[in-house]
Amino acid sequence: MKKGQVLRGIVEKVGFPNKGIVLTEEGKCIVKSVLPGQKITLTVQKVRNGRGEGRLLHIEENSPLEIESPCPHFGVCGGCTYISLPYEEQLKLKEAQVYQLLNSVLTRQEKEWKFEGIKKSPVQMGYRNKMEFSFGDEFKDGPLALGMHKRGSFYDIVSVKNCQIVDEDYRKILVLTRDFFEGSSFYHRLRHTGYLRHLLVRKAAKTGEILIALVTTSQPDLGRKDMENPDGGELPLKEDTDAKAKETEKLNAWKDKLLDLKFEHGKIAGILHIVNDSLADVVQSDRTEILYGQDYFYEELLGLRFKISVFSFFQTNSLGAEVLYETAREYIGDLNEEEEGEPEKIVYDLYSGTGTIAQLMAPVAKKVIGVEIVKEAVEAARKNAEMNGLHNCEFIAGDVLKVLDEIEEKPDVIILDPPRDGVHPKALKKIIGYGVDRLVYISCKPTSLVRDLEMFLESGYVVEKAVAVDQFPWTGNVETICCLSRIK
Repeated sequence: MKKGQVLRGIVEKVGFPNKGIVLTEEGKCIVKSVLPGQKITLTVQKVRNGRGEGRLLHIEENSPLEIESPCPHFGVCGGCTYISLPYEEQLKLKEAQVYQLLNSVLTRQEKEWKFEGIKKSPVQMGYRNKMEFSFGDEFKDGPLALGMHKRGSFYDIVSVKNCQIVDEDYRKILVLTRDFFEGSSFYHRLRHTGYLRHLLVRKAAKTGEILIALVTTSQPDLGRKDMENPDGGELPLKEDTDAKAKETEKLNAWKDKLLDLKFEHGKIAGILHIVNDSLADVVQSDRTEILYGQDYFYEELLGLRFKISVFSFFQTNSLGAEVLYETAREYIGDLNEEEEGEPEKIVYDLYSGTGTIAQLMAPVAKKVIGVEIVKEAVEAARKNAEMNGLHNCEFIAGDVLKVLDEIEEKPDVIILDPPRDGVHPKALKKIIGYGVDRLVYISCKPTSLVRDLEMFLESGYVVEKAVAVDQFPWTGNVETICCLSRIK
């Protein structure tokens, strides 16, 4: 196998995350965005230790498992991977991926562990409660597009007006916004010029409240033709003393159009204009203006109420999050099974986000201490706990690695819900050093989980049981929960 070769092969299986193992005449090659059983043509991009890594050129023959995709954007949009598979087949695929990864490590422990399969999402279509749509064009100098990045492209955008992982309310907002700003300039990621950047939409599954934010630069909206520069390089911005007044007038007109929309099951809680002049392609705020309503909305999970702002971390599948957190609570078990009277256990909720898990544990614990590095999330967690009448929760803003040295109360139980990269090795040593009898690890990236489990096994812990939870139907992502205990 050589770099640059064009080969044909059959996809033997797909490992996490989205890594197809393709059998070719020259050997095995890893290719992304493929499905088991597909016959494909690929080009080899690199070869290491006799195994190649390639890029998909063409699907010659569909997998026997495939059905017609319910989404017309599938294959062009980079959002979904498995939407041409029946949902049950997708669950089998993810279940096998998680089991294979866990078993590769847990075969080393003497105690037998139990894998409880995968729990499906209560809803498979229209499940997302947050979407970040990007402005751009589908091809150079093409019409304005608003949607998702094309598969494998950093620049080209697909207008996903029929996206199936959001409900009809999202689609109405997207289409109206794209049509309203037709002719406006979008932010060019190479030249760093242009106006429109992102459309952020959040909607609560239980309350139906919708938060809409238009993200732009502070540059005047000159229109796409005015942004062209035949000489290349950055364009000087035009002088326009009335630029702010014109922008305000246009934003108010957009707001009024949104307020005239008829929604099936939703209602607008707030419309925002966010200014972001960062060079990075991220959604953040240098300045936020409320055009209508408020800059937050409310969602409900498992009997608790949560106030969510535009940038608050919250699980993107509200109904799926109830399955995830209810399962985590079951894995933690009864904290007071050996005691009578008032709860006596101290619980650490590390990487606590907006404090969802901490608040679920508060009624059965003496105290729950949440640690989260994002200050805004910590502030939201404090307000949410107060709103829910929970007074035994303490939330600390800071890096887990440093904050653990500052907390005086020692934990009886630890809950971990780290970001995708898992737990920092130095923080993991401190966590293991507490020697708690019970620990629950919630992971959104099983490869990071497996790496961290190796250190737990080396330090006298065993995995009692584990389960996968499908929080992200049609994508390659999956949540995993592990219950660990210390060998006495």
